[in-house]
Amino acid sequence: MSYLSPLPLLLTALLAAPAFADKADPIGEVSTAFKLVGPNHKIVIEAFDDPKIAGVACYLARPKTGGVKGGLGLAEDPSHASLSCHQTGPISLPAKLKEGEEVFDVSTSLVFKEQKVVRFYDEKRNALVYLTYSTKLVDGSYKSAVSAVPIMPWG
Repeated sequence: MSYLSPLPLLLTALLAAPAFADKADPIGEVSTAFKLVGPNHKIVIEAFDDPKIAGVACYLARPKTGGVKGGLGLAEDPSHASLSCHQTGPISLPAKLKEGEEVFDVSTSLVFKEQKVVRFYDEKRNALVYLTYSTKLVDGSYKSAVSAVPIMPWG
């Protein structure tokens, strides 16, 4: 009988974590449940700029699991999230904009689960629409949130 060590998987996850962390700026966090051992459960707020459209920033609030497993990066975070996007400067749309293009993602479990943010353009209303969702199916439907940014003159 062979034993497969979880060490390589854990090392890969720990080394990959900084790649996600540099894509968003931490804004703040609140503890939601005390854990005697390990960090508390919390809600974290992160901000990121749309990488292809200057003048748009988004704020993502999402739960982060604490405890021993959470502290070691082995826990799966809940799938709920909240999203708010805003115009922060002049917006100039590129000639070609891919519908449903991913603008942000963060790993929310050791393997296979992410919180993603994708962008759409509503031409009729001249607005950018951002959708966040978890890649793990929960109770028959994806948990999601949406935010729209009307493109307005700036300055």
